[in-house]
Amino acid sequence: MKLKIMKSIFSKYMVVVMVLVLVSCNDDFLERVPLDEISATTFWNTENDLRVYNNRLYDLARNDNEVPILMGHFDGFNSHWAGIWYLDEFADNIAPRHSRHTRYQQVRAGKHTVPSDPQWFGYRDGGWQFIRAINVGLANYDNASIDQAVIDQYAGEARLFRGWFYADKVSKFGDAPWVDKELTTESEELYASRTPREEVMANVLADLTFATETLPDDWGDGGAPGRLNRWAALLVKSRVCLFEGTWRKYHGGSDPELWFQEAAAAAKEVIDNGPYSLFTSGNPEQDYNAIHRMTDDLSGVSEVMYWRRYELGIFTNHVQSYHRGYNGGATKSMVEDYLCTDGLPISLSPLYQGDAQIEDVFENRDPRLRQTILHPDDVLFYSYGRESVDDPRPYPRLSGMAGGQTIETGYHIIKVFDVNTAYATYNTSNTPAITMRFGEVLLNYAEAMAELGTITQADLDISINQLRDRVGMPHLDMANVQMDPRYANDGVSPLIVEIRRERRVELFMEGFRYDDLRRWKQGKKLETPDYGIRFDDAAVARYENANVQVSDVDGIPYIDVYKGTDWESPVFDESKHYLWPIPLNVMAQNTNIKQNPGW
Repeated sequence: MKLKIMKSIFSKYMVVVMVLVLVSCNDDFLERVPLDEISATTFWNTENDLRVYNNRLYDLARNDNEVPILMGHFDGFNSHWAGIWYLDEFADNIAPRHSRHTRYQQVRAGKHTVPSDPQWFGYRDGGWQFIRAINVGLANYDNASIDQAVIDQYAGEARLFRGWFYADKVSKFGDAPWVDKELTTESEELYASRTPREEVMANVLADLTFATETLPDDWGDGGAPGRLNRWAALLVKSRVCLFEGTWRKYHGGSDPELWFQEAAAAAKEVIDNGPYSLFTSGNPEQDYNAIHRMTDDLSGVSEVMYWRRYELGIFTNHVQSYHRGYNGGATKSMVEDYLCTDGLPISLSPLYQGDAQIEDVFENRDPRLRQTILHPDDVLFYSYGRESVDDPRPYPRLSGMAGGQTIETGYHIIKVFDVNTAYATYNTSNTPAITMRFGEVLLNYAEAMAELGTITQADLDISINQLRDRVGMPHLDMANVQMDPRYANDGVSPLIVEIRRERRVELFMEGFRYDDLRRWKQGKKLETPDYGIRFDDAAVARYENANVQVSDVDGIPYIDVYKGTDWESPVFDESKHYLWPIPLNVMAQNTNIKQNPGW
C-alpha cells in the first residue's frame, strides 16, 4: 500500500479511538488528561472499555463488501447485491440477468479479468482497516485491570474475527499478507510480500482455537443476537477447517487430515454439548423453510446460532422487495439435485415424473424442493407476486409476460420470501439474515468424517439423517449408496457424492455453493450453461409472450438463460479460476505483491 493510504487509515483510526475514549465509562472520568493523546491510562482500563472497543469490530463487520465474513444483508439500497442470499449467483444455483448483478455473471461465466481496483468482496482497503483495528485491540487488552479470563474473552472475540477474515482472504486469493501487530506508517510490513498460504492458515487455526477456548458459552448480555459466543466460534472453526482440508486434499497441500480432524471435532462439540437443535414443528411440508421466512426477530429459534438484526432508522435493507424477481431464479441443475422420495436421485428413481410440465418436477420429490421453489399450486399460500388474492395471474411467469413478477428460469425462489415485507418495505425492511445455523454444523461434521474415511452409520444418523428426518426423507444408509451416474466422474465415493448433494440442497441460497465447488476442485461444473424449465411447444402455448432463448439438452429444449449474451459459453480455466486475481493498484502500491498464477 502507498504511504499516503496508510497515513489516511492511521488518521481515521485515531479519530475512532478518540471517540471511544470520550464515550467510555471510567471511574476516574473527571480527571483531566490531554485530549489530543491516546494513553493506556485513559482507556483500556475496564471491561467496559474492552466491550466498547470490540463493539466497533462488529460495526466494521457489518460492511459485507469490505469484511465479507459475518455475511447478512448490506445496508439500504446496496442490499440488492451485497449479501448472503446472492452469493450462490457466483455458481450454478441461481441465474441472474439484471445489470446490477453483472459481477456475479462475470465470475460465474469465467469472464472476469484482472481489475484495476478491488472488486466485490475482494482485496479492499476497508478489510485491512478491520485487521488494524483488531491488532490495536490485541496490543492493549492486557492493560485492563481485570481478571485475565475476562481479558481473554475479548481477545478471543477479536482473534475469531481475525482468523475468520484471513481464512476468507486465503480462500479467494491464496497467499495473504499476515499482520498480527499494530503497524505505523514506517512499518516494513507495509511493503512485505504475501505470506505463504500454509503459514497464514496455521495462524488462522491458532486464532480460531484460542477463540473456542476463551469465549463464553453465553455472554449473558440478554440482547439478541448479541455477541459471538463459543458455539459460534466452533462453527466458524469447523467451516474454515473443512474448507482448508478439502482444498489441501484436492488441490495439494500438507496434512489435510489435520484439518478434517479439527473440523469434525469442532462440529461434534456443538452437536454433543451445544444448546441448538433443528427447528421443527412436526410439519415436514413447511418446517425446512420456516426459519428463513421469519420476518423480524429470530431470538430463541433453536436452530439459529447467529443472525443479523435490522431496524428501521438504524440499519435496514430491501432484500424482500428486490428478491421477487431480480435474482433470475433457480437453475435446472439445482432443481435436478433434489432426490426422489425413495431416497434415490432422479437418474435412478422410478418415481421421477420428468419435467414435461413444471408440476411434474415436484412429484415424489424431497419436500425441500417445494419449500424452495414455487409450485404453481402454492401461489396463494405464499401470495407470490400478487397485490391481492383476487389477482388471477398464473405462475410461473417468464420474462416478457405481461404483469406479475417474472423470472428468467421459470423456477421462482420462495425459500426466503415473505409477501408482506416484499410489498410494504422498499429500502426500509427489517428482514433478518441468518449467518450461522445448526444445520451447517451437521453437514460439516458428516463431510469431515467422510473425508477422513472414518465415518460410521451412527455419524450419519446424528448429522445428515437429522436433516432428512425433518422433511420425512429416507435415511442415508452408508451400506446401500448407489452412484448417481451424473457424478460418476467426480473422483469421489458415492457416499461423498450424497453428502455433497445434501449440502447443496440444504444450504441453497445461504452462500456456500461457489466456495464448495472451488474447494472440491469441481470448477469444471461451471462450464455447463445455466438452463431453466423445459420449453417445448406445450410451454410456448402456456407461457404466452415469454421472451426466452432456448437450447436443446439431450434433444429436449430448455430455457438457456444466457444465450445471446456475453455469458453464453461459460469457461473455467483450471490454471487460474480457483483463485481471484490481485487488483492492479494493489501491486502498484507494493511491488512485492505478485499476481496469482494464470492472471
